[in-house]
Amino acid sequence: MESLGIDTLRAFVSDLGIDAFGVAPLDVPDYREYIHSWMQEQQYGEMEWMANGLDKRLQPSDVLPEARSLLCFLFSYHQEPPFREGRIARYALGKDYHKICLKKLKQVCSFLQEHGGINRPYVDTGPVLEKNHAQRAGLGWIGKHTNLIHPKLGNFTFLGVIFTSLEFPLSAPTVNRCGTCRRCMDVCPTGAIVAPYAMDARKCISYLTIEHKGSIPTELRPLIGDHLYGCDDCLAACPWNRWARTTAETRFHAQDYPNLSTMLCWDEETFREVFAGTPIKRVGLIRWKRNACVVLGNIGRKEHIPVLQQIEAGSDELLVEHAAWAIQQIIQREAVHG
Repeated sequence: MESLGIDTLRAFVSDLGIDAFGVAPLDVPDYREYIHSWMQEQQYGEMEWMANGLDKRLQPSDVLPEARSLLCFLFSYHQEPPFREGRIARYALGKDYHKICLKKLKQVCSFLQEHGGINRPYVDTGPVLEKNHAQRAGLGWIGKHTNLIHPKLGNFTFLGVIFTSLEFPLSAPTVNRCGTCRRCMDVCPTGAIVAPYAMDARKCISYLTIEHKGSIPTELRPLIGDHLYGCDDCLAACPWNRWARTTAETRFHAQDYPNLSTMLCWDEETFREVFAGTPIKRVGLIRWKRNACVVLGNIGRKEHIPVLQQIEAGSDELLVEHAAWAIQQIIQREAVHG
C-alpha cells in the first residue's frame, strides 16, 4: 500500500473546506500541573464532565493505543453578529458545529483508512485537550483569554482532532504573540479572566448562561447585560481578528429568531422545533427563559413587564425568581429615567 505524504493529506483537507491543519506530538507534559491545580480549585463550576477522563486528557496515546500521530484541524466561524434583542455567542448563531465538523473529519478518516490508518476523530466530544494540541500543531497560540488565536483566522474557530496510526512529521508550534496586550482581560464584564491565561469559569457569562443550571447569582446578573446565550466579548476584543474573513461555511451563518417577549411565551415543543440542529437546543427551555429574564432585567422597558408578570405567576421557582428580579430592575430604571 502506497504511503500517504503530508502534502497529499494537506491538499485533501483543504479541498474539504477545512481552514487549517497541523500535526501535534502525542503528549501534554507542559500542562499537567496547571490542569491539576485548576481541577482541584473546582474552577470548572458545575461542569463535572471536565474531570472525567482526566488521565486520558493528560495521556493522549491512551485514547488510541495504536496512534502515531495527532492531527489537529481548525474551522473558522468568523462573522459579524446580527443586531438583535439579546446577544447570542457567534459559535451558536448557526447550526451545530459538532455535526458539521465531525462529518468532515470522518471524511478525512476514510481517506486515512484507505492508506491503512486506524483512526479516531473528536470534535469537542472526548477526553482531548484540543486547544493545547492545536497550539503545538502550529495552529496558533493560547491567548490570555485561554482560547486559541490563529494569526490569520483570529479567535473564532472550532477545533477538531484525529488520532491516527499513520505517522506524519510534526508541525512547528507558533510563537505566542500576545505581548503586553490585555484587551481580552479588560473587556470581560465579570472579571472571569482572573490572570493572564487563567479563567475562573464560575464567573464566565458563557458558563452562567449555558452550563449553570440553577439561579444566576444576583450580583452577577447586571454584569451579564444583554448576553442571552454565551459571550464573545473577550474573543471580539482581540486585535488578531482584523485579518479574519467571514466563514465560507454558510451553515455557521446566523439564523433569525423572534424577540424576547415572544420567546418567553414559548412551550417546550416550540423551543425544540426552532432550535433543532443548533447548539442552543441543549440548554433547554427553562434556562433559555431564565436568561431572557436576566437580559430584560438589564435592558427591558415597561412594555416588557406584562410578559415577565406571566412568568412570575408560573410554577417554576427558578423562572419566578428571575422574572421578579427583572420586573424590579425595570421599575427602578423607569423611575430614574422615566
